[in-house]
Amino acid sequence: MSTTTIHKPILHEDWTAVLIGFLVIGLSIIGYVVTAPSYGWNSFSELDAKVFAPGNLIKLLTQFIYLYSLGMLAVWLAGKTIRIFLIGFPIVYLLTTLALVIAGNASIKAVNLEAVIFSLLIGLLFGNTVNLPDWFRSALTTEFFVKIGLVLLGTTVIFADILKAGSLGLVQALVVVLSVWYFAFWVCKKLKIDDELTMMISSAVSICGVSAAIATSGAINGDSKKLSYVISMVLITAIPMMIGMPYAAAYMGLSQEVTGAWLGGSIDTSGAVVASGTLVGETALKISTIVKFSQNVLLGIAAFAISVYWTIKKEENGIIKREKPSLGVIWERFPKFVLGFIGASLLFSFVLSPENIEPIKGSLKNLQTLWFVLAFTSIGLETNVKDLFNENSQKPLYAFLIAQGFNIIVTLILAYLLF
Repeated sequence: MSTTTIHKPILHEDWTAVLIGFLVIGLSIIGYVVTAPSYGWNSFSELDAKVFAPGNLIKLLTQFIYLYSLGMLAVWLAGKTIRIFLIGFPIVYLLTTLALVIAGNASIKAVNLEAVIFSLLIGLLFGNTVNLPDWFRSALTTEFFVKIGLVLLGTTVIFADILKAGSLGLVQALVVVLSVWYFAFWVCKKLKIDDELTMMISSAVSICGVSAAIATSGAINGDSKKLSYVISMVLITAIPMMIGMPYAAAYMGLSQEVTGAWLGGSIDTSGAVVASGTLVGETALKISTIVKFSQNVLLGIAAFAISVYWTIKKEENGIIKREKPSLGVIWERFPKFVLGFIGASLLFSFVLSPENIEPIKGSLKNLQTLWFVLAFTSIGLETNVKDLFNENSQKPLYAFLIAQGFNIIVTLILAYLLF
């Protein structure tokens, strides 16, 4: 099945995520509110009577059609083949619904295990035991799901919170990015890892995971296989960090503010930050997201600096000179969905009244969570655990883990001092 684009993209993926996010918000404001299905159950009899009740199944179907339609619009705007999305998305949605149903059990809720954990595990199990065709994997728009969810998350964050925590988050981000990047670079050089992997690993650990790895690869015109390997490392290591760090914070008695700053500065993927913040509480979720956005803001600057460094380095080695970077590189690498998050926050902070917000906040919260759970199902499906453990991958994996350990310690210290 062909996975080629059907036409030139109309919008960049980031702008498409912003558009879809605000389309959801706009529809909610004018009265089209998607009622959240019920996933809660205590026994198998309740599962049948509540979750699988005809009325609840209709809500599930309505929600599916709503997301399906939005997804098709997004795929078309991105210039991708709609046919593979039409076939692939229902499978992802079905696995995601299974995760939501499992997480809805009263015993599961009692130990504070969120749906994102089960969606990730289900995706990993399915993705690593079933031989998925390439066309199906190409239908997994993981980052896109996360970006829409983050735009919708802006509806729950008032602008005053961004101003209050954002300055501290930016200070933390600057110190963490600089110290962790140079430490990771040093470790990679000590282990004699090649230059391309060194740059990608250093950026992925210190800045913002997958997005930073992609931006760095673009800046240095890196090898796609090396990029895929780094992304796999980011996604795999995000799993234990996402699950373990909230419990470690609780054991240490950290406040939600400190915990959120620690999670946002340490965990490499935006989706995992949101998931771990959700495990702790609403305040931790907001702070962790703001801190992560503070690091994301540095992505464009980092890409520009890496482009300059790589250009100079290649000239010194006598290799053909690459195109010199410009200010356009910064804008190109800047995560545009951050603007959507801020715009949604401004809208709900200063434009809409509490009377307008109250009837729609529950539906928007449900849809925000759903996009994140879909993203983690996709992460599990596209992650090959074996890639991290073959012989050629040992040194890069060691470097990544050592740098990540340093990152966790430095970020915890800064989070405690600043928040």
